[in-house]
Amino acid sequence: MAFSFVTCLYCNKNFLKDNKHINENLKLGNNFYCSPQCQYSFKDKKTELTCDNLKCDSKFRRKPKDISPHNFCSRSCAVSVNNSLYPKKVATIRKCAFCGNRMFKYRTYCSVRCSAEAHSINKEEVIDRIIKFYNNNGRVPVKREMYGIYKAARKYFGTWNNAIEVAGFQPNPVLFANHQVANDGHICDSLAEKLIDDYLFEKSISHERSVSYPGGIYTADFKIGDKLIEYFGLAGEHKRYDELRIIKQRITKKLKLKLIEIYPKDLYPHNKLDSIL
Repeated sequence: MAFSFVTCLYCNKNFLKDNKHINENLKLGNNFYCSPQCQYSFKDKKTELTCDNLKCDSKFRRKPKDISPHNFCSRSCAVSVNNSLYPKKVATIRKCAFCGNRMFKYRTYCSVRCSAEAHSINKEEVIDRIIKFYNNNGRVPVKREMYGIYKAARKYFGTWNNAIEVAGFQPNPVLFANHQVANDGHICDSLAEKLIDDYLFEKSISHERSVSYPGGIYTADFKIGDKLIEYFGLAGEHKRYDELRIIKQRITKKLKLKLIEIYPKDLYPHNKLDSIL
């Protein structure tokens, strides 16, 4: 077997290597190393660093990608330096704004219960807000319109309707239980439909009530010009109701009719008919 001298890429030492392996390395584009240690040292890209802990000054090696603005030889050195630069904060003792109990948390109240009690509404405020709503709107409010006092009303009076009666008014009928007469004389199936009808009447918008879809099987709640208006008050609550809603949507899409859909969120707690109609 024939041998030839080659030079180590790391230490520049000349050493013998058989010609077969030399040719193979040249063909594959590999380098020559006199030992595994030289091969490892050449491929090792680590940089020698000095520990940033002034009390340590140890030397260590680290890959370029692991080098940061501050480098430490060990976790203990890093902790000792960081603790001196950023001392631990002393817990501040606070008092709950409601019960006065001591607490360490940066909060106003020590518990959810204290927070709820501090923000709870008393009986007088529940009744007062119901009366104010009636004086401003000329009707009894539904619970969806009175955000923030419904739970308080249940707490003090048992039910929402009991709170309405204590305020001196007759409760609204159960949804779809009794017909409502709108201000223009139209008969509506619910209070929500009456609100829509009264809005159209107040804005002097000419409208029809209970208009049949083409084919005469289904009816729309309202019609303004060539637009049909549907109030889907029970959407998502009853399977059969949702099926009927989908049927009406498909009919209007197939016949290219204009359909305006109104949902409870469009009426309660804030009336959004101005932006919809």
